Amino acid sequence: MKNIFTKHLNEIGETYVQHMGNALKFSFTFLQLTVIAFVHAILPFCFVNTGSRKVKKLNDLMQSRSEIKC
Repeated sequence: MKNIFTKHLNEIGETYVQHMGNALKFSFTFLQLTVIAFVHAILPFCFVNTGSRKVKKLNDLMQSRSEIKC
């Protein structure tokens, strides 16, 4: 039986600390996107393209890591 704590890490070739760092970067980006979308909802002239640019960049990064099947 494979260890549930190491299976995913082995599949993507990261250590626990590397994975935690990457996951926290994604989390921080999602938090930024939440604030950007909230402000844009109230003030539509603010962050007109910022959210979509960040989402595209995030998608590109995730796609580059998508060779790994979870």
